[in-house]
Amino acid sequence: MNGHMLQNPAVQENIHRLRRRGIHFVQPGEGQLACGYVGQGRLAEPEEIIQHVLTFFGAEQEALSMEREWWQGKRVLITAGPTREEIDPVRYISNYSSGKMGYALAGQARQLGAEVTLVSGPVDLEQPHGVTLISVQSAEEMFRAVVNQFDDIDVVIKAAAVADYKPAEKATQKMKKSEELLTLTLEKTTDILQYLGSVKKDQILVGFAAETNLVEEYAMQKLERKNADFIVANDVTQEGAGFGTDTNIVTIYHSSGKKVSLPMLRKEEVALKILETVAKNDA
Repeated sequence: MNGHMLQNPAVQENIHRLRRRGIHFVQPGEGQLACGYVGQGRLAEPEEIIQHVLTFFGAEQEALSMEREWWQGKRVLITAGPTREEIDPVRYISNYSSGKMGYALAGQARQLGAEVTLVSGPVDLEQPHGVTLISVQSAEEMFRAVVNQFDDIDVVIKAAAVADYKPAEKATQKMKKSEELLTLTLEKTTDILQYLGSVKKDQILVGFAAETNLVEEYAMQKLERKNADFIVANDVTQEGAGFGTDTNIVTIYHSSGKKVSLPMLRKEEVALKILETVAKNDA
């Protein structure tokens, strides 16, 4: 294209947006353009395009091969989805988690050769092929399912959005409307990630932090407080990163102080990057 068109702020903004989404660019060449203008905008030479593609896929395949070797035979436990904390037989407290991130992680880990157990809250998703599924409802059920498996696990990835509170008392019958206001007394649920961090031995522990502000500050606090090896954090108010989406935008924080920021990617791609980061750092 014409050099002025290429440098137009609208074009540059669109290029930047695509880069954030993980799109790779082969830079245009410089020289005589079709319009007669001399500058940047020429189609890159075929040899350069071919070399760029070969380099990219060669590096990707080499990294994937190393990851696959590391994950072979690893026993992995992944939690996914929301929990439901019952108020009475027809009502519950829950959240917007769809389980898509946890299910993507389970599927990708299995493809890399790991033995995967998926502890899932109630979601409308298909069980990943070759993955052992344990279905639960409440935070307490999820806690018990995870703890029962923990001693025999190499890597735990806590992608579930577990309720922080539950009703202190569950009504045995449907609660009827009476007063204009209804007060529910809530009590804390067991913090699964913190418990695992306090009892882990050689296991690698990966937690998630869905935030709406001060993402890095809260992620780093969570990493230290819960004795995790990695925290995967995102800002759920960002377009393409919230609950129920097919994409995500995350930063992976490591206990060594390293961090890896990813552009907007499909959740399957995010899952692969998380697994790649864990294998490379091998906390």
